[in-house]
Amino acid sequence: MSRPTREESIYQVSIHRNGGYMYASTHPYTTDEKTGKRKYVNLHWGTVEEGNRFIPGRRYIFASPEERARLVFPKDWDLSEANKLSGAKSAGRPAYTDSDRNRFYGDIWLLEQVAAKTGLRDDLNKVFEGNAEYVDSVLTLAYFSILTGYSYNRVARWRRIEKTPYGKELSPAAITYLTQNITESERMKLFSLRAARLSDNAVCAVDSTTRSAYGDALADIKWGKNKEGIKLPQTSEVVVYSLDDHMPVYYRTFPGNIPDSRSVETLLTDLKHAGFPDVALLTDRGYESVQNLERYILASQKMVMCVKVNQEFVLKHIMEYGDFAGAPEQMSIDVDTQVFYRQYDIDYDVRGNGDAVHKADRYKLNIYFDPIKRGSDISAQMTEIEMQRAALQDMLDNKLPLDDDNTVKRLYRWFNIEYDNSTRIISGFSLNEKKVAMARRTSGFYAIATLGMDLTAMQTWELYGLRDEQEKYFQQMKSQLGFNRQRNWSEEGKTGRLLVLFVGLVLSSYVRHIWKTTNLHKQFSSTLEVLDEMRSIRCIEHTNRAKFITPFVGGQLDICEAFGFKVPEGCTPKYASRKKSAPHRGRPSKPKTTMLES
Repeated sequence: MSRPTREESIYQVSIHRNGGYMYASTHPYTTDEKTGKRKYVNLHWGTVEEGNRFIPGRRYIFASPEERARLVFPKDWDLSEANKLSGAKSAGRPAYTDSDRNRFYGDIWLLEQVAAKTGLRDDLNKVFEGNAEYVDSVLTLAYFSILTGYSYNRVARWRRIEKTPYGKELSPAAITYLTQNITESERMKLFSLRAARLSDNAVCAVDSTTRSAYGDALADIKWGKNKEGIKLPQTSEVVVYSLDDHMPVYYRTFPGNIPDSRSVETLLTDLKHAGFPDVALLTDRGYESVQNLERYILASQKMVMCVKVNQEFVLKHIMEYGDFAGAPEQMSIDVDTQVFYRQYDIDYDVRGNGDAVHKADRYKLNIYFDPIKRGSDISAQMTEIEMQRAALQDMLDNKLPLDDDNTVKRLYRWFNIEYDNSTRIISGFSLNEKKVAMARRTSGFYAIATLGMDLTAMQTWELYGLRDEQEKYFQQMKSQLGFNRQRNWSEEGKTGRLLVLFVGLVLSSYVRHIWKTTNLHKQFSSTLEVLDEMRSIRCIEHTNRAKFITPFVGGQLDICEAFGFKVPEGCTPKYASRKKSAPHRGRPSKPKTTMLES
């Protein structure tokens, strides 16, 4: 019988020699249930140089503080390099001991302040259990995406000219290790922490976009309908965006062929598991279905949902308006927007489990009418009809074959076409009068439904108009941050990269909100121009000297004022003398009075 192994022995660090290198290694084991034999493995935590000097590797750097503390190093080893890690530094202001550097810092400094103000850095510290290296690495990758839009292959080169939170090299191998070790638990914990910062009754917009992918081994990659019109597989990215805090609070990936309406059940379950407060969800027509409406009712979920006007319960009210000139008499007009509106209370019951019946809470239908849009829609329809008529007549005269049925349905939607099934030669066509009449009847109308909310028709209209922020969010993701393509080939890497993307978009969304809502939008044409203005500020680090930051001047001070950030000490253009004036003895002088003219 073998001698029992002490539990702490698996954390005892020793030297493992392999290929001429010395590795600091532990030797954990697993026991085969059938044979009882142990299988040992070598976990490398770094390398060992001459004089037993320990150089931390990726496994040690990205391990949690608790996991590092369990390691038992030999007493004669030099651990000075490990003590230089961010999470192991002692309090105080130590002198800089690396090589001399003069790097850009202003844009990074601004994003660092945003990360602190939004609570994102604190949340990441909790997610990664106080591992400062992991937090700094994730933020560095997020900053890189915001400031450059390039792929991660350029991070190591970029860090040579930019002062970043993470001080060590981020090689492609290190980035892969970092992203592949981010777990679903950490993703959900981040959502829970972000959700805790939301206020009750907050309104969150839900929308999705597609992203084309280069890799072909991901399970979620499907063809679906590629919105970019290119021959690449894609995934569907669903994002929940807080219209109160102006930043994303949740994301999830779905296969590219799943319609938006089918993702609602998973979305509601995730939000519940992440501990989201009582928020209202705002969705477009892609999420509308009877099944989703009943899910909202059974879950007592507040919602604002755009509804298709050709739905039966909406069309019934539009038909009641009859023929009208200008606008329906039954509707009121909003003077500011010049939009006509009317609100209806809708009774809707849903049968739950057993015989229980759930009544919809404050289910309201809001119908809007825009006469200007009605005129432009009818003009566009008439133009389209004439163009399709001319094309079909040319095909009839020249006996040309039709395309496939899907193409014909899309290109000639206003006509009924007769053709030979074998040759697909057109033999005749006629205008679909019923379809044309229905389209003209509903042109200019919009419909938005609300559930569980006390909103007037125009309050609902204004609230739904805030979705523009989320559309700008997707534009940022695909243009500014360079995430229009998925460049990862493994499921683990995808999970980590999506979390880094989420972190970057939280920061960039907040920067855009401040730029848009302050005078910065008059001074700078975009958020990138704001960051470019800050970039010229440098952080200068000389060996055995304290680092210092160059002065803030001009527009840089305006940016700090707009964000409410305090300029670092010694970087302001104003100088306050350190000389202390001696206090004057005696009674203080009386305040001077001013005589006002009568």
